[in-house]
Amino acid sequence: MTGYKNLAAWQKSMLLVKLIYTITKEYPKEEIFSLTSQTKRAAVSIPANIAEGCGRRTKKDTLQFLYISRGSLYELETHLNIAVMIEILSEENFNHLSVLIDECLKILNGLINKYETDKSLQ
Repeated sequence: MTGYKNLAAWQKSMLLVKLIYTITKEYPKEEIFSLTSQTKRAAVSIPANIAEGCGRRTKKDTLQFLYISRGSLYELETHLNIAVMIEILSEENFNHLSVLIDECLKILNGLINKYETDKSLQ
């Protein structure tokens, strides 16, 4: 599959990255090299792996990067749960991000399912 920029999974996850960067600006400075950095890296990994997967020549390789992207979504959600737990992220912001994470997950799972079941994709 080419044209990853046209994929809803990539577009929605890019929006998620933007929101994560905005929200983590408010994290305490002592978290910059730990939770802030890990949260940003997990978020960036989502669209980056979708793009890289789409650039691969085989279905197996593409799926591997889509699986990594899905894992990064779960990692991101965990980092955000930790941020709520240690009271540096509000429940309100978490809930807003959680809805977007769930949307990204549904779209990404649909893309994964397409690759797993569509015989025309190599």
